[in-house]
Amino acid sequence: MAVSADLVKQLREKTGAGMMDCKKALEETGGDFEKAVEFLRKKGAAVAAKRAERTTNEGLVVTRLSEDGKTAAIVEVNCETDFVAKSDAFVELTQKIADVVFSNDFQNLDELLNAKVNDLTVTDLINEAVGKIGEKIQVSRFKKVTIQNGAVVDYIHPGSKLGVLVIFEYSKPVPGEFRTFARDIAMQVAAMRPMTVTRDQVDKTLIEKEIEIYKTQARNEGKPEQVLEKIAQGKLEKFDQEVCLLEQPFVKDGSKSVGELIKSYNEANSTDVRVKEFLRYHLADEKK
Repeated sequence: MAVSADLVKQLREKTGAGMMDCKKALEETGGDFEKAVEFLRKKGAAVAAKRAERTTNEGLVVTRLSEDGKTAAIVEVNCETDFVAKSDAFVELTQKIADVVFSNDFQNLDELLNAKVNDLTVTDLINEAVGKIGEKIQVSRFKKVTIQNGAVVDYIHPGSKLGVLVIFEYSKPVPGEFRTFARDIAMQVAAMRPMTVTRDQVDKTLIEKEIEIYKTQARNEGKPEQVLEKIAQGKLEKFDQEVCLLEQPFVKDGSKSVGELIKSYNEANSTDVRVKEFLRYHLADEKK
């Protein structure tokens, strides 16, 4: 049957699908607007199923932060190409998902995907976007954090492919410029990619592997057995300085460590600020 251009336009405005897709949907459903909407959603789901095995190494990382700095969320949504990641449709979808994460307390990905946004689930929104864009889209990870005695600071690197949340704890009042100081720490996490806040948080199995590697290297260089442990411990010290946030040289002033920077800040402002935790999401990193 013939469908009016006005009805096609209305369907396109509601779904964002292409003009020809909207026309076909209306023709296939006898001009029934709601059935045409459902037709397009199913098409998106079908496209998603076909592309299920595709890799999604592009996308966006976005954050949300409450006005009081007590609650924050970070989300990574992936697609197949950088071109799509920059598209208005993908950006809008990612922002909607971030809003949903920030407004709820999901325990796992399934809860997020089944959450309702108006009359649609997040999965429906993703399938609609897949139908329009033609690429696989997935939420790879997300986290919402809340701190009572302290604050959260976020940082998104230009291009939105790297995002950071740093959770600070303190029991004494902090000065107004605290967020500038805290943002420097967040940028440190983004730039230097620490694994943990402190050295005692480093996985013991990883430490054992590193020590064994250092000993093997020294042994292959002809070093005597009695000095291998000392050599390994020396190299482990350097390893800790690379992977532990508080041990790392501060990127803006390499003469002091991040731990020393925080200590100086606390002494100067009579505060007791400490880094409780950080989250660093970078596209194509191993998902946590």
